[in-house]
Amino acid sequence: MTRYFALLPLLALAACGSGGGADEGEKAEPVALVRTAPVEQGATATQMLIYGTAEAGPGGERSLVAPAEALVDRILAPNGTQVAAGQAIVTLRPSRTTATEIARAAADAVSSSAAFARARRMRADGLASDADVETARATAETARATLANLGMSRAGTVVRAPIAGIVQGLNAKSGDQVAAGASIASIAAKGDLRAHFGIDPAAAQRVRPGQPLELDSVNGDGHASLTVTGVDAQVDPTTRLASIYARVPQGFGLSPGEAVRGELSLSAEASGLTIPYSALLDDGGKSYVFVVEGGVAHQRQVSPGNSSGDRIGILKGVAAGDKVVTEGGTALEDGMKVREQ
Repeated sequence: MTRYFALLPLLALAACGSGGGADEGEKAEPVALVRTAPVEQGATATQMLIYGTAEAGPGGERSLVAPAEALVDRILAPNGTQVAAGQAIVTLRPSRTTATEIARAAADAVSSSAAFARARRMRADGLASDADVETARATAETARATLANLGMSRAGTVVRAPIAGIVQGLNAKSGDQVAAGASIASIAAKGDLRAHFGIDPAAAQRVRPGQPLELDSVNGDGHASLTVTGVDAQVDPTTRLASIYARVPQGFGLSPGEAVRGELSLSAEASGLTIPYSALLDDGGKSYVFVVEGGVAHQRQVSPGNSSGDRIGILKGVAAGDKVVTEGGTALEDGMKVREQ
């Protein structure tokens, strides 16, 4: 018991000492040194990332079509193959229906040619008129044209590249049947490419030919500053996007079908409040700024909008003329006194 009461004076002295320190701390309130800038009225532009693919430019692509209903026999140059003009791409063999048509047309051509020869002999003997010979000749020519228009023989045919370029769009496999006139593949002329981007239809209304566009290959190997060459506001039924186009410069290193990324600066929107980008702070996804009033920094939650250069639009949270902290804000707390540099 004696030891217990002996400790009481020491505890009292400690309490007095700590209380005195707190009073001195309260008297020395911290003052932060900051820089500020006013909230201004202004317009901001929208920087939009868009994605698309490289494709052959207008006139730089040739389609390969099946001359008649046929079966794919062999694929000699698959997608992505660089080919020369005249190089074999695919071999086709006639389908059962086409084989029957070829046999019929060949028989008609043979019989009509024989009839024409017979008409000429009879005319020489005076047993046929000039009109009879002319009719036989026309029938023979029609039969030969019908056989030629089938586009293949009983042995099949070879589909060749009409121009030098890169094979693309070849989706058929050996054994597949293709209809007459159906596209088998296409040849994209190398070096004549354009970038085709999908874009929100509403945003497409704010894009005009000649507008600047920054182009990047998705793999990061290339960058170029381009201009928009065309805008197609028609919505694709699959992607629900409109389209914009830009010509790819020579030597950019893209191939048809390769993915690309672009950054488009849309036209400025209606005027609104803007602040320097350096004033905007973030805490777990919540944006805020410090507004200085009467030498005190007050934290304000804000809703940022579009950015343009070193300024960003603010949709709500500040008023025109407010002074926002641009330097020293990360060390502030709500209600802290500040002194402006």
